Amino acid sequence: MASTTASAAEAPQRATAPRAKGRLYRGDLGMWSWVAHRITGVLTFFFLFVHVLDTALVRVSPNAYDTVIETYKHPVMILFELGLLAAVLFHAFNGIRVMLVDFWAKGTKYQKPMLWTVVGLWLVLVIPAAISLISRAVTEVFGG
Repeated sequence: MASTTASAAEAPQRATAPRAKGRLYRGDLGMWSWVAHRITGVLTFFFLFVHVLDTALVRVSPNAYDTVIETYKHPVMILFELGLLAAVLFHAFNGIRVMLVDFWAKGTKYQKPMLWTVVGLWLVLVIPAAISLISRAVTEVFGG
């Protein structure tokens, strides 16, 4: 009886690179941009959810609302505020890049330079904000 499958000896050898050990993802910069975009989107969603809940406290109990707002002045919360700012800025700039890649005819050709532009703009805005917010947190802790 004839077989339609080739034997192992007759099969052509595959030229595949050995798999890198210790790395879950083997993508390039675009893949990490995609991952960061999803993470910052989820973080922004959860912030908006908490924001709606704490704002709704005003109708239920103004004293509870004032207590919650007072906790936002804690130095740890100031660091969370910095994280929120960083997440929202990256998500916004990267979202513009994604739209340009999708709707601009040359978008795919320039997606890597646009990603570096996003990272550059993000750093230009986040670093001064980080200095300001961290100095405010240090002032809260040590007085000043």
